[in-house]
Amino acid sequence: MPDPLPSFSLDNHLIVITGASQGIGQSMAETYAALGARVVLAARSMDKLKDVQAGIVDAGGQADVVQTDVTNLDEISRLADHVGDLLKGDEDTTLVLVNNAGLGFTKPMLEITEDDWDNLYDLNVKGTFFCCQKIAPYMLERGYGKIINLGSAWGKTSGRGKSAYSSSKAAIERLTVNLSTEWLPDGIRVNSIGPTATKTPFTAVTMAADPARFEGIRKRIMLGRFVETSDLLGAAVFLASEASDFISGQTLYVDGGFV
Repeated sequence: MPDPLPSFSLDNHLIVITGASQGIGQSMAETYAALGARVVLAARSMDKLKDVQAGIVDAGGQADVVQTDVTNLDEISRLADHVGDLLKGDEDTTLVLVNNAGLGFTKPMLEITEDDWDNLYDLNVKGTFFCCQKIAPYMLERGYGKIINLGSAWGKTSGRGKSAYSSSKAAIERLTVNLSTEWLPDGIRVNSIGPTATKTPFTAVTMAADPARFEGIRKRIMLGRFVETSDLLGAAVFLASEASDFISGQTLYVDGGFV
């Protein structure tokens, strides 16, 4: 019987993670590095990035940092150039892009401002789109690569005050499917992960500010609790590894039965 474990290996992987300075992105970066990947950490806060990098290096991993605002195309291009420099002369490394950077809010439709909408879509949708556009060419050169987008269970369902956020994550799901259709014949697998409310430093503030609303969300989750960042790591490793090579254009919901 063939041994399935090597297909989950992340050795010889270069994994680029946006929004890697805290929360889900940090947890993914630390896990990828612990499993043998070299990670490129991208986020707006250089101080936080360096803290994450130091933790990874102290644990024996490899990590680069590139200060990046994914709403700025020049900064995305600079991130892509750094990736290209790391790949020069190396034809064996598997390149993976994890589009984790994003934001969310809950607000009644009639109270959402133009700035609210633009900021949300610039980060969640525009940032994901252009990170794919700038980094995928290195995958196309190799005839192989992985893209993992961070969707949300809210992209599949609805809730009061979720019109903007839910629609932005639905856009990520459709982008995932369409990029898979376009690039899978060239060897790039594109998938997304769809969590529901996840406990992070960012959401801790919003949960504390509106406990009644979040209790309602918790009750919708069949397993009766919010997502921990650790709950997402199995899916993140699976989709980055060869074990998922025959899967593309899919959203893997890690939501405890929310949708």
